[in-house]
Amino acid sequence: MSPWPWVDTHADSLGDVLAGRRHLDAASGSGQWDFVRMRAAGQRIAFLSCWVEPVHKPAGALARLLAYVDAAHAELERDPSLTLVRDGASLTAAWAEPAGGVVLSVEGAEALGTDPAILRILWRLGVRVLALTWNERNLLADGAGEDPGGGGLSRAGRRVVAEMNRLGMVVDVSHLAEAGFWDVLALSTRPPLASHSNCRALAPHPRNLSDAQIRALARAGGVQSVTFVKDFLGGTRDRAAVVGHILHHLDVVGDDRHVALGSDFDGVTEAVPGLEDPGRVPDLFEDLARAGLGEATLRRLAGENVVALLRAHWEAGS
Repeated sequence: MSPWPWVDTHADSLGDVLAGRRHLDAASGSGQWDFVRMRAAGQRIAFLSCWVEPVHKPAGALARLLAYVDAAHAELERDPSLTLVRDGASLTAAWAEPAGGVVLSVEGAEALGTDPAILRILWRLGVRVLALTWNERNLLADGAGEDPGGGGLSRAGRRVVAEMNRLGMVVDVSHLAEAGFWDVLALSTRPPLASHSNCRALAPHPRNLSDAQIRALARAGGVQSVTFVKDFLGGTRDRAAVVGHILHHLDVVGDDRHVALGSDFDGVTEAVPGLEDPGRVPDLFEDLARAGLGEATLRRLAGENVVALLRAHWEAGS
């Protein structure tokens, strides 16, 4: 178990629930993540992603997204000790209690079409983080899969970002084309999150962030969550490579308040060796300590940076 509580800003485990393969309140022989393994590893808060598979887009996107949200609520009802993190008070409760909590996120906003009213409905249902795109183009913006040459935000995308800022919903920039990333940085009045993106200088993948993007995200008060995806790691593609991306972020930014972890558990077909499930994340912290990071930095990386980002959305008049 980790010596301090930690946060993971991206897991795709709800897909297994919708497919009928398992529930999250019981340890499972399949999948990478569940509530049991979360607690055993000292993880305090999990961002659970609602990712609408391409087969449902565009016409069935809203129905599929609502099925994800319904599944998330049903799983929380199976384990009522977990907190659905919606605001500053529930964030404080989840961060303080070993039972922990869940933040609902949406990966790709096709379900909105161009209508901010659907965004407000999702807010009322408990969604607190939204990525405007997955990898492809939609009516709001271009995804990272459109690069090189992807476009920025449409007028509708700009309206959605403004409404997210008004509500206090976190803008997730991980899957945006680079032009859209810069549009969000110019438009957003609240700090964005890159929920699962690595460093392009170490692995030249369109889903990773350039050093210029990493610095700009930090200047905006945002957070880059380093992810456990082999294709985004480069090099040895193992736990040592994850350490390398974290150290690169710290070197580029010169400040330890803008980096976190976003595993992508259950969203990958092949786990990173040494990071197969939450129980191995404490080993990552030990590696980082051996690499020279002090306890204060490790605590911020583990969870305090993400908690501070959420508080910036929910305790500033939202």
